Amino acid sequence: MTRTRLIAALVMAPAAIAAILLLPTPWLMALTAVVFMAGLWEWFDLADVRDSLARSVLLAANLALMVALVWASRSSAGFSFVLLQLVSLIGVVWWLVSLLWLGRYEFASDPDSHARAIKLAAGTLSLVPAWCALAWIHGEDGDVGHRWLLAALAIVWAADSGAYFAGRRFGGKLFKGRRLAPRISPNKTFEGLLGGLVAGVAVGIGLGLFAGASVAQLPWVVLASVIAVLFSVIGDLFESLLKRHAGMKDSSQLIPGHGGVLDRLDGVLAALPAFAVAKALFGF
Repeated sequence: MTRTRLIAALVMAPAAIAAILLLPTPWLMALTAVVFMAGLWEWFDLADVRDSLARSVLLAANLALMVALVWASRSSAGFSFVLLQLVSLIGVVWWLVSLLWLGRYEFASDPDSHARAIKLAAGTLSLVPAWCALAWIHGEDGDVGHRWLLAALAIVWAADSGAYFAGRRFGGKLFKGRRLAPRISPNKTFEGLLGGLVAGVAVGIGLGLFAGASVAQLPWVVLASVIAVLFSVIGDLFESLLKRHAGMKDSSQLIPGHGGVLDRLDGVLAALPAFAVAKALFGF
């Protein structure tokens, strides 16, 4: 599995990096909208929405919301990121609220209309703010925005890999077998979390310098990287919770060794709004 996972990553990573660094923001927004909508389609399975017509209507509604945000952000003076910033902030608030859900495993676990509605709302609150944050980071900072977006995403990718390998190597050895969230994701360990933090911060520092951060700004970059990694863990755990409720191991089998699109996006969905807001607050 590790070899298959690595090969798939080596195929996906260059394509993603090229898109981030080379595409203009509007084209990147369009491309990532397609990817995010693919993730939302998989989310419908986790929310127990099986009817194709209902899924298509819900997908169209979310896409229409994204288009409306872009349309409302245009003016004769140019494009304003205010709406995207506001939605990104809503995303940060949502992920903090989701901690309460993670603490109550049984909440919305029954496959009824009440639970479906809650999980569908959670899907919109997860994907749309992340897409807005992606556009905000990439588009607002001119020539260096694409580098900051690469940094934000690479922090999550590095944290995911660091957690995976640290968990396999040291899992259960440093924290006496304590698990991060045993009922939600039994394989996640505190050793893995620590490894993810180290890897994420290291990449954040390196790519922060690449994006133009000064030495004086590095402490803030480190703090933003820590925040992004911690939020990515929340996103990962939240998707794991939904998969537990749905009795699924992966959101799909689309990507060999990685599961579905949503399995690759779960941490990113929570980390992007957090990093974008932290970057704005810390002023780098």
